[in-house]
Amino acid sequence: MMFRPLLVTALLVAASSAAIAEDKDDTVATPVLRAQVTVESDIVRVGDVIENAGTAAQIAIYRSPDLGTTGSLPTAQVINVLQAHQVIGVDTKGIKSVSVTRLARILDGKDIESQVAHALEHRSGLGDAANLNLTFDRDVQDVRLDASNTGALQPVSVRYEARSGRFDVSFEIANDNTGSRTKLRFTGVAIEMLEAAVLTRNVDRGDVLKASDVVIERRPKAEVGSDAATRSHTVGMQMRKGLRAGQPLKIADLGKPDLVQRDDNVTLIYEAAGLYLTVRGKAVDGGTEGDTVTVLNLQSKRTVAGTVIGRGQVAISVPMPRTASADTTSSVAEPDAPVSIARRNNAQTNSNAE
Repeated sequence: MMFRPLLVTALLVAASSAAIAEDKDDTVATPVLRAQVTVESDIVRVGDVIENAGTAAQIAIYRSPDLGTTGSLPTAQVINVLQAHQVIGVDTKGIKSVSVTRLARILDGKDIESQVAHALEHRSGLGDAANLNLTFDRDVQDVRLDASNTGALQPVSVRYEARSGRFDVSFEIANDNTGSRTKLRFTGVAIEMLEAAVLTRNVDRGDVLKASDVVIERRPKAEVGSDAATRSHTVGMQMRKGLRAGQPLKIADLGKPDLVQRDDNVTLIYEAAGLYLTVRGKAVDGGTEGDTVTVLNLQSKRTVAGTVIGRGQVAISVPMPRTASADTTSSVAEPDAPVSIARRNNAQTNSNAE
């Protein structure tokens, strides 16, 4: 007799448990306010600021801050907006304000200038990108793009007019969210610059340059040409013409310094078959190392040609005659001229040539 009531009771308990479980599944989770919000689009939605927003998550409630910036919303204001869209019972967790940051891709202005220079590199006679001086029609600032623009900055149109120096360069950037690409265009003037040695003082023809006479400056290639002289090729060189201070030097303006100048007293050096003979002379013309110059032998009063081998030194090649007999002695070009004779073993025989 007691089985039936117990069975009924058991059925009632089971039914009650099932009803409780069903009620628990139907319970909506409490919406919770977020203190920090990050968005990519230009719209802030309910689901961005509220956890467990449910079907209201896609409702737009605010405009996003500017690209790459952060804005703040008072909690009371956010709650009022949510209530207007039937989102109630929000747990604020004591938050006083909501911070909203809009993600962005930032292109640095310097990087943009570098990309333009590389796009123009070696076009229409231009040189390396590092030597290009760019002046943009508008100042190049940092560019902020939607974070979905993740593609590389690809040049799609590059135009350069060599005569005027004008350039027009367009780029495209791929977008992850849409098939369309973001386009950027830059215009201005490009000038190729070169490092050149520039005079710090007026110089005359024949001056030998010292380190203090030149400085290195970047000058337009059109001004200095393709044969601009560098510092290492100027110091110690001799000017072939006079120039004013501030003028860039060209290779053609310079030459090796004259080791022998006209009317200078020089030493004529005769060398052959182990003999080393010296005679005083006077230069008829000037020349640098390796040049052939004419020298007046001051003792014989004859002119001879020789090669400049050092400062004030001219070498004369004298072929030595063959020995005809045992009692025949060697002679030099001018036997009547007294000379100083020294053998290669440094044993010297003095004469009255000097």
